[in-house]
Amino acid sequence: MPPFLLEDPETVARRLIGWTLLVDGCGGVIVETEAYDQDDPAAHSFSGPTPRNRVMFGPAGVLYVYRSYGLHWCMNVVTGPEGRGEAVLIRAIRPTHGLERMRERRGGLPDRQLCAGPGRLCQALAIDRSHDGAPLDRSPFAWTAPEGPSDIAVGPRIGITKAADLPRRFGVRGSPFLSRRF
Repeated sequence: MPPFLLEDPETVARRLIGWTLLVDGCGGVIVETEAYDQDDPAAHSFSGPTPRNRVMFGPAGVLYVYRSYGLHWCMNVVTGPEGRGEAVLIRAIRPTHGLERMRERRGGLPDRQLCAGPGRLCQALAIDRSHDGAPLDRSPFAWTAPEGPSDIAVGPRIGITKAADLPRRFGVRGSPFLSRRF
């Protein structure tokens, strides 16, 4: 598991780019993330703890999973000191492991579209509400550090209306596996 999860979410979001994340042997290289904290009106934690977002206020290094628009699961890595309500949304990965299983789960889409977007990513990795609060340093999760630095693009987050202009979206510049180009 990445050793820097106690840092602020923007730092963690940037540093997660290039890490490989596997869930039960399926996954790949993280190519896109977004940062959220309790002072951010777009964050689920903005109004304080609720039954839905309680995991965001727990210890760093667990998964916060929620449904977006009642349709798609989204996965977030909880960051920062306990009680802060900070998390990093994993928006996209470059699929490298368990491709056949991910293709089956995603209905045979091209590899570029398997994990491009938080809902697609969770479907490909079989992430659902049962993973909410799961520690990321145990099975079914496995992490591998990047071999070198990535050329990181920074821009506004996607799919939100509040604080949409904040540059808290990070991704591998030019990657064909992004949910949307920068």
